[in-house]
Amino acid sequence: MVVETVVVAPERTVAVLAFVAAGCLFGTVSGLVPGLHANNMAFLLAALAPSIPGSPPLVGAAMLAAGVVHSFLDIAPMLALGVPDPAMAVSALPGHRLVLEGRGREALCLSALGSGLAVVLSVPLAVPLTVVMVGAEPVISTHQPLVLGAIVLALLGTEPTRRGIGGGVLAFAASAGLGIVALDLPTNPALAVGSVLTPLFTGLFGAPVLIDAMEGNGIPEQRGGTVTLSARSVCGLGGVGSLCGAIVGYIPGVSSAIAATLALVTVPGRYGARGFVVATSGVNTANTIFALFALVSLGAPRTGVLVALKRANVPIDLPLLLAAVVIAAVVGFCAVLSLGDPYLRLVGAIDYTTLSIGVLGLLCLVSYLFAGLIGIGVFAASTVVGLLPVRLDVQRAHLMGVLLGPLILGQ
Repeated sequence: MVVETVVVAPERTVAVLAFVAAGCLFGTVSGLVPGLHANNMAFLLAALAPSIPGSPPLVGAAMLAAGVVHSFLDIAPMLALGVPDPAMAVSALPGHRLVLEGRGREALCLSALGSGLAVVLSVPLAVPLTVVMVGAEPVISTHQPLVLGAIVLALLGTEPTRRGIGGGVLAFAASAGLGIVALDLPTNPALAVGSVLTPLFTGLFGAPVLIDAMEGNGIPEQRGGTVTLSARSVCGLGGVGSLCGAIVGYIPGVSSAIAATLALVTVPGRYGARGFVVATSGVNTANTIFALFALVSLGAPRTGVLVALKRANVPIDLPLLLAAVVIAAVVGFCAVLSLGDPYLRLVGAIDYTTLSIGVLGLLCLVSYLFAGLIGIGVFAASTVVGLLPVRLDVQRAHLMGVLLGPLILGQ
């Protein structure tokens, strides 16, 4: 028996590494494609999974690895696209402010550190937190509208002024109304698998950033990438992001943007944009790990990648999937540091208006592929609603009312 194990194990290891490597490659490509959200990538994987040769657990490991690497690398297009004119720096996204200051390389390093720390911290934290959340799940399910309503109030409470709170209420209400109307619309996707969530999210969070930055000057010259935060500060911020990632993993309707916004309430203001980048990156990656444990313990997929796993009928082999997460995290960390800077230089060399129009066209195409002609209409309506936060001078996280509103109303 011992000899058989020794003989078979190397073949199994090679197969696992091959599938995880393929997933990492897919996640690298998808993470660098502008406008391709992790959920879009997950639905693509769900459609492709049945045609992939190999045992279902290995296919699942490849899918999860792709999602993890994507969560590391999507910082690059986020930083490269939608950079506004310097005069709009105050209203720019935190990552864009660093790019405008010539600190894009530092932002890439901070994001890699935030995501890497999330993996290191979330794996050991996942077991005790899962035990707690399994015990709390009946209460959360019974009182879900109240729980989500409390989260909405907490999010509104992050606005510093009464005017900001009023603007947040308006942005939330508009997005909630959009969700109530759009989520039940019939779709006729060009792909085998589709979702109205694709045009909703690309319209709410992708297109408005590009439109607002259309007249911008693009990416200025980037200087050194030395991290100016202390190691202690980075570790603390990564820990906050990891803990808040658990909220996304276990509670339905709560996005990484909401969790990151709530996380920053506990982060001293002196960390500014750098603190936001570390915490947000930590939330995004920690979410994958906590959501995996939530799927195993509660049977509920909370992320697009895990929905894809369930749709593909992949058996949940937790040790294998955790190994895929760890390997993919190492690959993702190295990929951000090696590919991020060349990516910024490449985008910086392209005419910015042409690039923004091209990406908007790509978002329209993606909306059509995932939801048909109705998707184009939903994309247009979502874009109008997505323009509100900047006009109202409030945080974009209020737009998650598109999911929270219907959930609170029991739809």
